[in-house]
Amino acid sequence: MYRTNNKLLATFLLPTLLLLWAPGCLAERADRNKPINLEADQVLMDDAQQISTFTGNVRLSQGTLLLRGNKIIVVQDKDGFKHATAYGDTAEFRQKREDSDEYVEGYGERIEYDTHSETLNLYVQARLKRNLDEVRGEHITYSVKTEIFQVGSDAASPGNVPPQRVHAVMQPKPKENVPPPSAPGTLPVTPNATSAPTK
Repeated sequence: MYRTNNKLLATFLLPTLLLLWAPGCLAERADRNKPINLEADQVLMDDAQQISTFTGNVRLSQGTLLLRGNKIIVVQDKDGFKHATAYGDTAEFRQKREDSDEYVEGYGERIEYDTHSETLNLYVQARLKRNLDEVRGEHITYSVKTEIFQVGSDAASPGNVPPQRVHAVMQPKPKENVPPPSAPGTLPVTPNATSAPTK
């Protein structure tokens, strides 16, 4: 009989929980080809370092993808890809799913978005929602392309404080349309195609 070492389990397996969110529909594919738009109360641009700092009710959008925070720092690499980091009491992410009216929403005190890998990292009281499905943890990594995400607890908790546990709520798949049962003591009524109307 195989036995698991509880200490080993707590050290290596519990801090990170890998969940696969069955894609069904993927994130809006056209978003990656759209320009990035930024709005803020103030901006500081460093062309030499390719760093832009936006502060005050910042809103970054790319197609249906939306990132909000009190401050967003955008760094552009030599290939033109951008890495945006949003900060806030609660920074927010939202994106429409491909061929669907559904949106994926994410929250955290810090959200990092990499346009090259099309990956989001949500940190500190992180939360990811799709309809009524929801996951919570200290760190969530989410692929915009594949809708695969990884949820982890904070393994670096100070002192003897145990790492925060991961929480997930997954709603059951809705049943196919089934006609409601007939009331007790009644028979189903079906029209008779051969009967003639009465006069």
